[in-house]
Amino acid sequence: MNGFLYITNQMLKVLVTGGAGFIGSHTCYELAKNGYEVYAIDSLVNGYSESIERINTLGNYQKGFKKIKFFKLNLCDYSLLNDFFQSIYFNKIEFDGVIHFAGLKAVAESVLDPISYWENNVISTINLLKIVQSYKVRSFVFSSSATVYDSRFDPPFSENAELNPVNPYGETKLAIEKILNQLSYASDKNINIASLRYFNPIGAHESSLIGEFPKGTINNIFPILCKVANGELNEFHVYGNDWDTRDGTCIRDYIHVMDLAIAHRKTLEHLDISQNVNLTLNLGTGKGTSVIELINAFEKANSLKIKYIFKGRRAGDAAEIYADATLAKKVLGWAAHRDLNQMCVDGWNWKIKNPNGY
Repeated sequence: MNGFLYITNQMLKVLVTGGAGFIGSHTCYELAKNGYEVYAIDSLVNGYSESIERINTLGNYQKGFKKIKFFKLNLCDYSLLNDFFQSIYFNKIEFDGVIHFAGLKAVAESVLDPISYWENNVISTINLLKIVQSYKVRSFVFSSSATVYDSRFDPPFSENAELNPVNPYGETKLAIEKILNQLSYASDKNINIASLRYFNPIGAHESSLIGEFPKGTINNIFPILCKVANGELNEFHVYGNDWDTRDGTCIRDYIHVMDLAIAHRKTLEHLDISQNVNLTLNLGTGKGTSVIELINAFEKANSLKIKYIFKGRRAGDAAEIYADATLAKKVLGWAAHRDLNQMCVDGWNWKIKNPNGY
């Protein structure tokens, strides 16, 4: 069934938590341009309301685009979240689905401050699920992570691979997946659930209007790479050159953020026409790229040089993680199409056109 035609016949209203963040904003755009009525909430701890403003500006020139409605809200405050739902439903608006991105997401930071990660990620999700149950929302998509896998085993990791997170961030993701599984068993299948385990999103929308711009300490590899490229940082730190990999550096599965956004739309479409569904899907390219290979690809794609030095291994890291994404293709008809070169070009274009972010 064609998702766009289906949606135009029956407009789907979707709540996106963490909608002003990196992955959330790109997914909001993908949904809105395909005719979804999108309501985005974000505490703005990591997100930017301007990302939503820019998306709406971009959408002004696109047929079928539905302007995104944004609300500042912290999911850890159950009372405010409940008030928000009451006000929305009082106005005869009922959400068909929820995509839940909101949460803290830095591996290294989670090792240093595990309490904050358990408090923010798990409590906020429990609050949201209580509300979702109360208002009988039919579809729930959770932003999970490949960090739930046991990295002591060899990749690629399929959805039934051994689970054993090596950091608090991954532990919170796995805990939430368990809660969702238990909810699915307990709810008489009143809600369709999908946990999407994605790997390493990079890149940006081709317009360069939205992209990745972390607040506070930068932990993600690509923004650091861009800061070195434009001279904000003197050198790029490669954490470990003695891993058991082909060049001694960590290997990850990098996926373009827009491919990831499309996967979320396709997941919603699948849940909306399904019954009794509790899915767990990997979202990745199925290809592993080492840190050195990423640096080389970035240099080649953008015709520049990156100065880098080797440092000691970082707590919570793993040697090699990449996806077996065949199930997502089978269930959703989805596969990642943008290659590493495109990720590097789009991500760098975002940086040079927005050196100060939002």
